[in-house]
Amino acid sequence: MNREMALSLGELVLKGKNRHRFLEQLMRQIKRNLRGIDHGKIYHNMGKVYVEVVSDNEEKLINRLKHVFGIVYIAPTIKVETNPEQIEEAVKEIVKQTLEKNPEYKTFKAITSRGDKKFPLNSMEISAKIGGIVLKNFDVKVDVHNPDFNVYCDLKKDTYIYVEKIKAHGGLPSGTNGRGLLLLSGGIDSPVAGFLMAKRGVKVDCLHFHSYPFTSERAEEKVKKLAEDIANFSDELTFYSVNILPVQKEINKNCPEEEMTIISRRFMMRIADKIARENNYDCIITGENLGQVASQTINGLTVTNDITNKLVFRPLIGMDKVDIIEIAKEIDTYETSILPFEDCCTVFLPKHPNLKPTIEGIEESEEPLDSEKLVEEAMEKMSVSKIGGYDEEEK
Repeated sequence: MNREMALSLGELVLKGKNRHRFLEQLMRQIKRNLRGIDHGKIYHNMGKVYVEVVSDNEEKLINRLKHVFGIVYIAPTIKVETNPEQIEEAVKEIVKQTLEKNPEYKTFKAITSRGDKKFPLNSMEISAKIGGIVLKNFDVKVDVHNPDFNVYCDLKKDTYIYVEKIKAHGGLPSGTNGRGLLLLSGGIDSPVAGFLMAKRGVKVDCLHFHSYPFTSERAEEKVKKLAEDIANFSDELTFYSVNILPVQKEINKNCPEEEMTIISRRFMMRIADKIARENNYDCIITGENLGQVASQTINGLTVTNDITNKLVFRPLIGMDKVDIIEIAKEIDTYETSILPFEDCCTVFLPKHPNLKPTIEGIEESEEPLDSEKLVEEAMEKMSVSKIGGYDEEEK
C-alpha cells in the first residue's frame, strides 16, 4: 500500500481544449511549492493530480499544497492495485486510523467513483462491498444521510481509498490569466487584493511606495514580508520599491492641502502605469474599497482612474472590512499587516480632504507640477528585487 495525496482540480477540468495549458501550469506550481520537501512522483490521472508520499511529512505536504491555486480538495489516500483483497486491506487500514484519531465516530457512508468501467461491479455494488468490510471489522453503523465520516473509493487502473477531503483555495493556476502589477501597501487590504487576483490565475508582481526617511526601513521590511506571503500563493515575484517623498513634498508645496492625498494617488498611478507599460503588465491591481477612506469615494476613484488606460482591478471594492480581515487571517497576512509601522499615505495627511474632486479641478491644481519630470526622477531611484515564496529551507 502506498500513501499519496489526491488533488481535486475544480473548474480547471472544465477548460476544454485549453485544459492542458492550465494543467501544465498547475504541475509547475505544485513542484515549485513542494521544493525542500521530500516527495515522490507527481502525476495526472483521470481528472486528478497525485503526489507520492515518501516519508512521514503529510502535514507539510498538505500545508504547501493548500497554497497552490487550482486545487479544490486534498485527500490523503492509500493507493492499491485494483483487486478485492488489496482494496479490503486498504479500507481496514484507513478506517482503523480514522477511528483511532476520532473515537467518537459511530456512523459512516461508503462512496465510490468507478473510473474503470471494465471493473465487473458498478459503483453502488462496490460501495456495498466496502460497507460490508467496515461493518464486519469495526463497531460503527451505516448512515447515508448524516454520517460521521465517509469512506471514499476512487476506482481507476489503481484504486485510491481515503476518508478526508481537506479544502484548498480552488481558483486557477498562477500565470494562466496574464500578469498584474499590485500596488502593495503595508495595510490589510492590498495583500488580500493580490491574493484574490492571484486566485483567478493572474501572475502578481508588487509595487510599493514609501516615504523614507519619513517612513522607516522596518516598514519596508514589513511590506516585503507581505510580498513573500503573496509569492507563496502566486510565484516568485518582482518587487518594485519607489520613494514617493520628493513627489509628496512638491505636492505639499504647490497644491491645495485638501487635495494632497488624491494628487499623491494620481502620481502613484502614473508611476504604476509607466511600469506596467514598460514591462508588459496586463492590468493594475489595488486594494481600494469604496468609501473606506477619503480618496476612495466614487469621485476620488474616477479622478485616479483618469491617469491610466490600463485595466484596473479592485477586487475589494464592495466588500465589508470584516470580510477583508477574515480573508487576511485565513491567508496569514493579517498579523503582519497590523504591525505599527508608518505608511507613505500618512505623510502630509490633510485634515479636511476633498471628498468630491473632479478631473478638471485636480488637473488645474496639478498645473504647477512638472508631472513627467517627477515621475522620471522617482523611477530613476526605484529599486527592483526578486522575492520568492517557499525555498529550500522549510518555513
